[in-house]
Amino acid sequence: MDVLDIARWQFGITTVYHFLMVPLTIGLGMMVAIMQTRWVRTGDEKFLRMTKFWGKVYLINFIVGVATGLVQEFQFGMAWSEYSRFVGDVFGAPLAMEGLLAFFVESTFLGIWIFGWGRLRKGLHLAALWCAVIGSWISAYFIIVANSWMQHPVGVEMGADGRPVMTDIWAVLTNSTALAAYTHTIFGALVVAGMFLIGISWYHLWRRRHDRIDTVDDSGHVVVGESDAAPGRDRKDHGVWIWSLRLGAVVAILGFMGTVVSGDIQGKLMYEQQPMKMAAAEAACHTGSSFSVLSLGDPGSTDCGDVVTLIEIPGVLGFLGTGEWGADMPGIRDLEPQYVDQYGETIPDDALYGAHAGTEVNYVPVMWVTYWGFRLMIGLGGIVAFGAVVALWLTRRGTVPRSPWIMRLALLGIVAPFAANIAGWIFTELGRQPFVVAPNPDPSGIDGVFMFTAAAVSPGVTAGEMLFSVITLSVVYGIMLVIEGYLMVKYVRGGVAASMPELTASASADDDGTDPDKRDDVLAFAY
Repeated sequence: MDVLDIARWQFGITTVYHFLMVPLTIGLGMMVAIMQTRWVRTGDEKFLRMTKFWGKVYLINFIVGVATGLVQEFQFGMAWSEYSRFVGDVFGAPLAMEGLLAFFVESTFLGIWIFGWGRLRKGLHLAALWCAVIGSWISAYFIIVANSWMQHPVGVEMGADGRPVMTDIWAVLTNSTALAAYTHTIFGALVVAGMFLIGISWYHLWRRRHDRIDTVDDSGHVVVGESDAAPGRDRKDHGVWIWSLRLGAVVAILGFMGTVVSGDIQGKLMYEQQPMKMAAAEAACHTGSSFSVLSLGDPGSTDCGDVVTLIEIPGVLGFLGTGEWGADMPGIRDLEPQYVDQYGETIPDDALYGAHAGTEVNYVPVMWVTYWGFRLMIGLGGIVAFGAVVALWLTRRGTVPRSPWIMRLALLGIVAPFAANIAGWIFTELGRQPFVVAPNPDPSGIDGVFMFTAAAVSPGVTAGEMLFSVITLSVVYGIMLVIEGYLMVKYVRGGVAASMPELTASASADDDGTDPDKRDDVLAFAY
């Protein structure tokens, strides 16, 4: 196997796995902060229970996310050293800001929050959580700034050694691509968190119906009950889940609306900055304005001759690309000769490219990946929004239906926004090929700031070494996935009682009257 292919598989596998944690951390952290804010303001115990339950799930996800994210940094040196040399002057600033400012703030204040229960005043303790959440959002911004520069390089000039040198940090930080991508990512993370709340809350409300703790009256409204046999399954427990479910539904709907608006802006920018990516995403082989609803072709092909369009809508593509109905958008067959004229028909005959030097460049991404990745991202997002609306309607009387099939569908719905986020990431990254740093086609852009992916791989790494690292990392990540899955299932099934040992203690003995937030069970809550 080719070292380049193995290196791409390695980065793809590890990054996709890591990206499962990122949107949940960003979105769920905000939800937990809102819950604790409500508890501090109202003193209502159900909000304390919500904070501790969802907070524990948030911490499990955060810890695994940190462990998997660290590998990404090492891969830049292990497998992509030439890429690191090329982008180092630019990447150094946002990555340093992410590590020294954002992540430092996030992890420090999260530690204060974990160990501050009962030790800090409520307001100060809440402030620590908000600082951690804001730190995670800032951290995400700096990472997206770095990635967006690869999609649309700005604020640099070519140095004497043939590498870009940053001349305008403000241009890099305010890159139009970064602003659009960041907004889209944040809204996508909120959708993930919203569906996470819906699915798990639905499961617990269904269990209360199944165990006949809650019933419904003749009008279909809930009659909330209590269980003497199970600690924590009281009236407040019902409030925890119905509030969580409805909060998640509202957040998922608003998040989807945000992804639609930000996604539209992002799409228009892509048509300007990476027209080949968007043409491939639409299977638009010829210049025109028709939007492909369904096109089929050879899965591994980049040849327009293999594409057959079955259903299309005239005029829509022009609106999506420019905001003007019926405007012509460039097609693959017209873009290919432009790319060849600008960037060459073959990879430069340079020692930097090794065995790939002199080989023909294919500027068309694998269309089935970009085409279906684009549609999966949008389609699954729409399904999530529809499911959130249905959840609000079905729970309008204070509980969920007793049907186990609807409950299973709600749990399955948790997967949809994760899959949409992954599909969007794969579309964005694979659609950039054959460039690891895409050229800036703007006439005011700096000529020559681009890098073929074939030149980015570490020259001293063998195929065997790369294959060993792929297998090793995949096995380690698989073990971590099992561990995280076990912890998630354990604490989700355990409900609030699994996150608040004081509820179990009060069920077996008289409580000592201490406020739940002041009990000395910090480590039990955190881990």
